[in-house]
Amino acid sequence: MPRERYRAVAAIDPKALARFQAGIRKRYSDEQILAELRASAERLGRSPTMREFAADAETTVHPQTVIEHFGSWNNAKREAGLVPRRFATREELLQLLRDLGEELGRPPTAKDIDARKGAMPSKSLYWHTFGSLTTALREAGFDVPVGEERLERAVEQGVELARRLKRLPKFADWAEARKADSSLMTEWQVYRMFDARRGAWSTFQFLISERLREQGVEVGPDGKV
Repeated sequence: MPRERYRAVAAIDPKALARFQAGIRKRYSDEQILAELRASAERLGRSPTMREFAADAETTVHPQTVIEHFGSWNNAKREAGLVPRRFATREELLQLLRDLGEELGRPPTAKDIDARKGAMPSKSLYWHTFGSLTTALREAGFDVPVGEERLERAVEQGVELARRLKRLPKFADWAEARKADSSLMTEWQVYRMFDARRGAWSTFQFLISERLREQGVEVGPDGKV
């Protein structure tokens, strides 16, 4: 049987095969194929592999047809605005973060990445490639504080908010202020800097009050400024 198969392949007329393959390709336009890829990604909630695309009951294009049109599976996914899940380069990952930041008008968060499954790589890929999402953001050119720098920024933001409120900000105050100013860390990001132990927020308020006193601002026992 193998020999018969080899003879059958050898007997194929190259010109006839080329005409047949060209006819297959003409059945779908590039844009139709890209639309199929995007639709499959939407159904899966992520950028599809060849196997996942072939197994998607709602697709009508075979993966090989995709490859014949675009040269490779990953080229097709890039054209469709999807991220090759295994072969995205380091620079591609960084550029995707920059593009998302430009769209949002601020540094992207892990939540922003989760909300764009299929169009963005997973958080885990950034962690695996760069060690952390924060490191990736900083390498992409975003001003993302870490460690002591992050805590310092939170305290400075707390001082500014306390001056506006005329009192030390409560957890709910911070959440409300964050709605109007996305440059603020979230209330939970601040909270978690203190290991979420009992009194985490009051510890943060203490640091704010100490900074205010250093600036010559009196802070009453009730937290009024």
